[in-house]
Amino acid sequence: MRILIELPTWLGDAAMATPAIENICSHFNDAEIILIGSFASTELFKYHPKVDKVKVLDKKYLSMLKLSNNLGQFDNYFSFRGSVRSKIFKFFVLSSNKYQFDKYVYKNTHQVEKYNNFINDSLEINLHPGKLKINSSNKMIEKTSLSIVGINPGASYGSSKRWSPKKFAEVAISLSDQFEILIFGGPEEVDIALDIENYLIKKGVLNYQNLSGRTTISELVVHISKLDLFITGDSGPMHIAASFQIPTIAIFGPTNDNETSQWMNQKSIIVKKDLACQPCMKRKCPLIHHDCMKTIKTDDVLNAVKTIQ
Repeated sequence: MRILIELPTWLGDAAMATPAIENICSHFNDAEIILIGSFASTELFKYHPKVDKVKVLDKKYLSMLKLSNNLGQFDNYFSFRGSVRSKIFKFFVLSSNKYQFDKYVYKNTHQVEKYNNFINDSLEINLHPGKLKINSSNKMIEKTSLSIVGINPGASYGSSKRWSPKKFAEVAISLSDQFEILIFGGPEEVDIALDIENYLIKKGVLNYQNLSGRTTISELVVHISKLDLFITGDSGPMHIAASFQIPTIAIFGPTNDNETSQWMNQKSIIVKKDLACQPCMKRKCPLIHHDCMKTIKTDDVLNAVKTIQ
C-alpha cells in the first residue's frame, strides 16, 4: 500500500492538518506514506515516524509533471489543497483513488474539523480529530533559571493580522522580570522583530534573544516546545505551540477564531475586540482604520497573562 499526501501550503494549515494525517496513518497502519508540499509544510513533517519521504513540490508545471512521473504508482492520493495548480497536479498523479479537499464543501467549522471531515468522507470512516501532533528533532536547548516567554509579532497572511510591535515590546518589557524573552519571526518579519528589540534596548531590557530570520522551521519547533508562555497573533507558530500545549495568548483581529484558534489547547486565551467589521478575512484592512488590532491594548494582553498563569 502506497499513499501520497499533498499538504496545505501554509505552516499553520499544515499543523491543523496533522490530526487528519494521523487518522490516515492509523487507518493504513503499514502503508508507505509520502508527503509533498511547500518547503514550510514539508519541513513540519521531517521527523514524523510514519512518513517515509517528504518532497518539496515546485510550482512550475513542468517540474510538477516530472515529480508525478518520478513518484510512481499509488493506491491512494489525498490533496489538502484545492487550487487550480493542485487540480492539474492531481490529474498527472498515478493513483487508483484520488481525493481532493474542497473549501466550498467544508465550511463553518474549525479548520482541523474541515480537514478531518474530508478524510472521513473520502475513506467512509468516522474517526475523531485528536490533538495537533508535530514531532520535534529533540535538539537540546539550554534553559536559564527563569521561565521563557516567546513573542511572535508576525503573520504571513498579511498586515491586517499584525499587532503593533511597540505593544508587543511593552508586553515583553512588563514580563522581563519574570521571563527570558525570545522574539520569533520569519525572514519577512526581521524588521518588525528589530523594532521590538530596539524598544527593549531603550528600556534597558537585556535578557532577550532575537531569533527572527535565524531559525529553521525544525529549530523553531524545538524553541516553541520549550516555552513557558507564548504571545502571538493568529499564525503558524501559534498552531505549533498548540501541539505542545504551551500556555498561549493569541491576539485575533480580522480572522475567524472559530475556525483558526488553537485546537484542543486548554491553556489558550484569545484576546480580541468584537467589532461589527470582524472577521473580514482580508489581508489588508478594507476600512483602512485597522481598529480590530489597534483597539487591543497592552493591558488587555497582560491581564490575559495574569489569568493564564
